[in-house]
Amino acid sequence: MKTENWGIIGTSEKIQEVLEIIRQVAGTDVAILIQGESGTGKEMIVRAIHVTSSRRPGELVSVNCGAIPEGILESEIFGHEKGSFTGAVSRRIGYFEMANDGTIFLDEIGEMSLQTQVKLLRILELGEFMRVGGTHSLKTNARVIAATNKNLEQEVQKGNFRQDLFYRLKSVTIDVPPLRERGKDIDLITKKFISDFEEKYKINQEGIIPEVMECFHNYSWPGNIRELKNLLESLVLLKKGGKIELSDLPENIRNSRAGVSGLPVYINKTSDQAERELIYGALLGLRADIADLKNMVRDSMDVLRKLTGYRRFDREVGEFSEVVDVPAELNDDISVEKIEAGAINEALRRFNGNRRLAAKALGISERTLYRRLGKLDNFNR
Repeated sequence: MKTENWGIIGTSEKIQEVLEIIRQVAGTDVAILIQGESGTGKEMIVRAIHVTSSRRPGELVSVNCGAIPEGILESEIFGHEKGSFTGAVSRRIGYFEMANDGTIFLDEIGEMSLQTQVKLLRILELGEFMRVGGTHSLKTNARVIAATNKNLEQEVQKGNFRQDLFYRLKSVTIDVPPLRERGKDIDLITKKFISDFEEKYKINQEGIIPEVMECFHNYSWPGNIRELKNLLESLVLLKKGGKIELSDLPENIRNSRAGVSGLPVYINKTSDQAERELIYGALLGLRADIADLKNMVRDSMDVLRKLTGYRRFDREVGEFSEVVDVPAELNDDISVEKIEAGAINEALRRFNGNRRLAAKALGISERTLYRRLGKLDNFNR
């Protein structure tokens, strides 16, 4: 890896594309939109752009638009004049003034209200803004970098995000890949984090057995790099030396090695193609799995429970428990509708009912998933 990677670890093609865009845009003043799931390291990319640009001597001001209540977000960003509202006992300098000649990072910009979006658009177009309660415009030379884990194009269609602001921001877009799509980068990132925690906590960690790394590669990492970092920190602290083994992993990550991985995600295909391939693949795969499961049932129900991890949620005790009876999916009457229902229910189970993540794992849109769930309700009646 090159030293100009600014702490961004990885040799995969997707992360190299991100690094190349950083090199191309760092010397410009154009606004940038960074898109990616939560925990993928978007703030590191912002920092890399800032320290590489001519604005490095200026401030890099980070604002989490989703963490600041809407009632005070405008005051925080643009500042306010004394007496402009109850509690405004003095003038306050906003983030855009603080970031003048520097960079302002607006994280989770999809959470910003339409009213505040109008004022942000004015800054992007004219470099002007007004403090809350102010009577004259102020100038700012802050460079704007925004980030979101939402699909802003869909938010525009829903009326939650201004179309003109969206097009103004997306002139340069950086798509940060999720960890599960970065292949061998997982090994490099794991090695770096363990080394950092060894130094931080003065622990000599002997490494990780290959089976654990196999789990890491099979697991979907919904929390991305942040989830991996937190996991490794806890493992290093708990082990206090010695090798990290399968028994040290949480059950959901450990099970990923046994083939209990996420459903396929189809890339660069239309939604119709993805849905057709999903159902066809599920039909073939599940029929084979069902035949194997039937044999397992004949041999030993205990073995069946261990290998399938088939569970149900017990509302009385508030946790999942093992199912002793043979699942209904093992019946001979296997229809396409049942296969589709099984795939959808399995995806929802694996993501604890989160429909957005389930739809992504299934390779279909969330809207399509809602429509399929409605059909399943009618089918089950």
